Amino acid sequence: MTIGTGKTVIRVDLCEAVYQKVGLSRTESAAFVELVLKEITDCLERGETVKLSSFGSFVVRKKGERIGRNPKTGTEVPISPRRVMVFKPSAILKQRINGGNGAIAEAD
Repeated sequence: MTIGTGKTVIRVDLCEAVYQKVGLSRTESAAFVELVLKEITDCLERGETVKLSSFGSFVVRKKGERIGRNPKTGTEVPISPRRVMVFKPSAILKQRINGGNGAIAEAD
């Protein structure tokens, strides 16, 4: 996986990275990635927060019913209550994606 290529990382890429870096077989690497993703999904389905140190947190939030508006017709429509998932990156991840130090350069 190369940084800055604009490429979308897919499941197969994660399996290949585990295969290359951990040394498991390709089959074991795929099973490992599937197991991790399933555990994260199961926790989120139960409404639990998944916190990965130095990476971030996946949080399930409840949104109440509200009135929305159809932008085409202007008709008001009720939007039913639902749960949404939000990802909150850690400070360490934010720093890493901004060049390592997280500081914003000031213009002179």
